[in-house]
Amino acid sequence: MSTLENMNEIHKDVLREIANIGSGNAASSLSRMIGHTVDIKIPDINIMGFNEAVEFLGGPETVMIGTLLHLTDDIEGMMMFLLPIEVVCDLVNMLMGTEITSHDEIDEMGYSIINECSNIMSASFATAVAEMTDLVIDISPPEATLDMLASIMSVPSIYFANIGESLLVMKNELDIEGKKTSVNVLMLPDMPSLKKLMSSLGIDF
Repeated sequence: MSTLENMNEIHKDVLREIANIGSGNAASSLSRMIGHTVDIKIPDINIMGFNEAVEFLGGPETVMIGTLLHLTDDIEGMMMFLLPIEVVCDLVNMLMGTEITSHDEIDEMGYSIINECSNIMSASFATAVAEMTDLVIDISPPEATLDMLASIMSVPSIYFANIGESLLVMKNELDIEGKKTSVNVLMLPDMPSLKKLMSSLGIDF
């Protein structure tokens, strides 16, 4: 049975290219939305368990905004954007003209903006991957949550408990008007979907 742990370097290179194209498309969409230049480096691809991922992303008590989306149609699973608080504050400030510096200052309108940013980025990401693979990928409306990482990660870990113990962690280095930060994207496709994704590009898995 194929699992994420069975991936070789060719599979990881394919995912890295998919992530690069998807993230680049998402960054371009975000740039148009906020009216500022957004540059992105080729993302790092890591395969790790949920507990390891929590430590990798900063530790269980690190507070972030996690935006969860469900993938359906040809590809099924979950995708989650994890945004550091400083990135969230910067985005809200750019779009609302505010000067907030803490998650305690984010109001309902701020959360609405983060949902919209996540929606645009995830839709752009999914569209780029769909065009590259000629697959149909639909996404659910985003669900943004501000919480500690341990709590945010509990949702996908429970959902995927019967499928596997690992997930794909894509670390994206962003440069927004000279300010460098990182945005992490977690991909949790089910195994048939991952196999279909590889097959669409002529790669056995």
